[in-house]
Amino acid sequence: MPRSLEQIVASFDATASLAEAHTIPGPWYTDADIAELERKTVFGRTWQMVGRAEQVAEPGQYITAEVGGEPVLVVRGSDQVLRAFFNVCRHHAAAVMTEPCGKAERLRCPYHGWTYGLDGSLKGVPEFDGVCNFDRSQNGLLPLHVDVWEKFVFVYLDPDPPSLEKYLGELVPQFQPLRLDTLHFAGRREWIIKCNWKVFVDNYLDGGYHVPHLHKGLNSILDYKQYTIENGERFCLQSSPIEAAGGEAMTAAVRKGQALYYWIYPNLMLNWYEGYLDTNLVLPLGVDKMRVIFEFYFDDVSKAAESRNRQSMDVSERIQDEDHSICESVQRGLMSRAYGAGRLSVRREAGENLFHKLLYADLKNGLKFSAAAD
Repeated sequence: MPRSLEQIVASFDATASLAEAHTIPGPWYTDADIAELERKTVFGRTWQMVGRAEQVAEPGQYITAEVGGEPVLVVRGSDQVLRAFFNVCRHHAAAVMTEPCGKAERLRCPYHGWTYGLDGSLKGVPEFDGVCNFDRSQNGLLPLHVDVWEKFVFVYLDPDPPSLEKYLGELVPQFQPLRLDTLHFAGRREWIIKCNWKVFVDNYLDGGYHVPHLHKGLNSILDYKQYTIENGERFCLQSSPIEAAGGEAMTAAVRKGQALYYWIYPNLMLNWYEGYLDTNLVLPLGVDKMRVIFEFYFDDVSKAAESRNRQSMDVSERIQDEDHSICESVQRGLMSRAYGAGRLSVRREAGENLFHKLLYADLKNGLKFSAAAD
């Protein structure tokens, strides 16, 4: 007998200690109603990274993205103010800007030519004479909250967010010594994976549990016994010393210092090594399909460093390829009648447990909002 959405959410015990905890149950990864509730309450009520600050540094520069199913536009105004809007024309709902990024003097919808200023105000309305009770000042693009942290631009869909600094909390001072301002963007790679987005996050947050079994090259340079997991309010830091001596040559050549693997709830990862950073943005495309976007940064992006940087990105791609097949295998298993929920390693999987508890809190609150609206 099918269970209600409320029953599926309630089937997870968020009060259990890590030693007693189970994972979130299989239906959370396979149920379309859960996915819709996540769209509204997880992605609609968290700060979401949509691009790089350098992409919108100058007046007229813009980026577009999709957040929780909503088209989003971020643009730097001629007054130097950074603004964000729903990328939806007020006439017939077409996307106003259709490129991922660019530069424009005005924002012009390609459908009927409605034109907006960089501040979102409606400027041009072709062939609209005779339309009654139409107030141009009330038909600008609808705004969103936007902010910048370190090198990254974030937006928030719902109208009353916490400040980005408050949302990030302890992460802000933790990142200052890492000097991300000394790193430079060098490349982007994307993958489509046939699994629920949470499977990918779970895999990232298992405290290195899978590394000795799945990632031989990475495992050869990490000090697995010294691998640590530290949870914050909305983030998890996994860390390990790098021992390159004796490690697999390709990996050891491009990974040095201390490995710092940060996850920010719900879907952003930042992986830092000495002179290197990559970001992983995880985006749901359906119940059993997702996209992950990797962007790479290096301290040296000169011609002389091109080969080494390409090798570093190739190492990351190899690790991802190793992860992807297992994530798709997990997704198939989650749909099996043989699986309900799993247990968690106390030593390794505290970050995964934090993720599940934060998800539960958001979904539970989403159900309350829905009930109040009804």
